[in-house]
Amino acid sequence: MPPEERRRNMLKAVVASTVGTSIEWYDYFLFGTMAGLVFPHLFFPKSDALAGTLNSYAIFFVGFLARPIGAWLFGTYGDRIGRKATLIATLLVMGIATFLIGVMPTYTSIGLWAAVVLVVLRACQGIGVGGEWGGSVLMSMEWGSRKRKGWLGSWPQFGVPIGLVLSNGITAVTVTLAGTATFDSWAWRIPFLLSIVLVAIGLYIRLGVLETPVFKALAEQNRLEQRPVTEVVRRNWREIILSALLRLPEQAPFYLFTVFVFTFGAAATKLDKPFLTWAVSVAGLVSFITIPLFGYLSDVIGRKTMYMLGIAVMAVWGFVYFGLYATAVPIIVFIAIAVSLIPHDMQYGPQASLIAESFTGRLRYSGASLGYQFASIIAGGPAPSIALGIWTGFLFIGPWKVLSPLPAKNAYMISVYILACCVIGFIATALLKERSALDHTVEYDEQEPMEAEGVRRPAMG
Repeated sequence: MPPEERRRNMLKAVVASTVGTSIEWYDYFLFGTMAGLVFPHLFFPKSDALAGTLNSYAIFFVGFLARPIGAWLFGTYGDRIGRKATLIATLLVMGIATFLIGVMPTYTSIGLWAAVVLVVLRACQGIGVGGEWGGSVLMSMEWGSRKRKGWLGSWPQFGVPIGLVLSNGITAVTVTLAGTATFDSWAWRIPFLLSIVLVAIGLYIRLGVLETPVFKALAEQNRLEQRPVTEVVRRNWREIILSALLRLPEQAPFYLFTVFVFTFGAAATKLDKPFLTWAVSVAGLVSFITIPLFGYLSDVIGRKTMYMLGIAVMAVWGFVYFGLYATAVPIIVFIAIAVSLIPHDMQYGPQASLIAESFTGRLRYSGASLGYQFASIIAGGPAPSIALGIWTGFLFIGPWKVLSPLPAKNAYMISVYILACCVIGFIATALLKERSALDHTVEYDEQEPMEAEGVRRPAMG
């Protein structure tokens, strides 16, 4: 393929990946926003405020439990039939589930069955996003050169702040224009219904993208794995586990700063819903700059170096963040929220390439997806509930409420939780083998380990 045509296709692939992930994350984050704002009284009106919030967070967690299922399902097809077709399927699964949330009945219509329906639709969201991330990253990264993997891999990650800004921004506009009472009654449905328009746009863009050169070469060489998940678990179980663990200091704080913030803000500072949604939206806007910036820097100073620096900053920031929040001064709280995602972005920018380049091409969709999505069970999913338990002084184990040994109403205990995630993540990153110099267009088992200069020597034997 001529260089100019390849560049055009690379640009189309990057745009398609970014737009697609933006839409998927809009849908996924919108649920989290509503879980903190309106779902407790819509689906659990007979419960007290704390129990209703915990029930909403439990359903929020269902999406994270379903994400490894999506990684397994779509990872299999992504490595067998192609990145493009699989990404179209993930977008449809997510979009239809989100639209249906916007038209579903609540407790007042069908009682507890409403919560059951919500669980099913949230699981579908999790399955969709579980297959989306790996394919989007590969669609972008596999069209580019190995010297720009960090930069190119950061653009699908860029979909996270776009989705965050869209979900919180549209929610903030809706609640501001409709008023809190109207929003709580029926206007909360509007952001969910708008999803179908975004999905139509995403499908149009994705249908015009070509399959990646890496996958086409594997297909032409008849090197596609028929059971990629089984094979990648057998060959790369260590990389899958480390990929999940290194996400702890990135993913857990993210959901504290973008979901738990609504519960904590109302409880600790009495700030209203529009204030918090606008503040989180500004945090997403900051990430528009910082995610691609740190992805680019990872190509300059090294992927693992950039990532571990981000973990170190997050370990300190957890204490600074809650210290600023504790002042309850609106402008200080707003600024703290607005810049809260920068330590996260120091990790998230280079993370896509760091994880994806840990797996060879014929197993990359499955391996990267499994490693990335398994973290949702131990990091992002339980984070809001853990933080709420630390704050209230109670631990919730299934249906049982147990008194916590930690002091209640002490936000710095949540900072300690973030610190623990950082320690685990730092060790996992240090143990992950450095593969940034490998040529991602060539199967890794055909390559010798790189020299310091990054020059590939032919395989022996």
